[in-house]
Amino acid sequence: MKTQIVLGLLIFLGLTALGQTETDDYVEFDDRKNVVHGVYFGFSGQYGQVEGKGTAFGTMKLAYVANQQLEIGFAATGFFNDRPNNRPDLFDGDKVALVGGYAGFHVEPILFGKRFISVSFPLLVGGGIATFTGVDTLENDEDLDSDDFDDFFIVEPGVNVLYNLTRYTQLETGVRYRFTSSYDLSPFNEDNLNGFSLVFGLKVGIFNMGRKKPVKDRF
Repeated sequence: MKTQIVLGLLIFLGLTALGQTETDDYVEFDDRKNVVHGVYFGFSGQYGQVEGKGTAFGTMKLAYVANQQLEIGFAATGFFNDRPNNRPDLFDGDKVALVGGYAGFHVEPILFGKRFISVSFPLLVGGGIATFTGVDTLENDEDLDSDDFDDFFIVEPGVNVLYNLTRYTQLETGVRYRFTSSYDLSPFNEDNLNGFSLVFGLKVGIFNMGRKKPVKDRF
């Protein structure tokens, strides 16, 4: 009778240990599937055309990265172009400039994010302001009147090719298209920022913070 009790206890302890091993393995496997977090600061230059004039854009971004598959954050862009001054009665100097900026919510799904080269589809949704002013006014740091500005709504989708240079740096090249509502800067004609632009930028941060190491087989 005692022998049977001892054997029963040994079998029970063996099954318990086996079950614990399987549970531990399952926990480790499940942990590897947890989202790998990241965060970065990015800056880029863009070149395109607005109203038929070459226009320079500069963008800054702050974003959270989920599992190298999705970015969510905030982006802000400033822009500038100049053209001959056809309204000397309004502006001093030979040239007049269109200046302004826009900002908004940034989201960017990523394909093949863990490879050296990946593809993403950035989208910005937000709003901005624009104004015309004399180039001499900008160079002399003269204050602009808020009544000279007009606001607009913008949706800016695009396509990027991303190069994962290191764990902390990523290069982006791509193209954007701006869809904006019209702004009215009288006495100039009502217009918008619609158009393509080429993008070249750098992201600096940690894109796979707390990455998991592969679990080695126990057997």
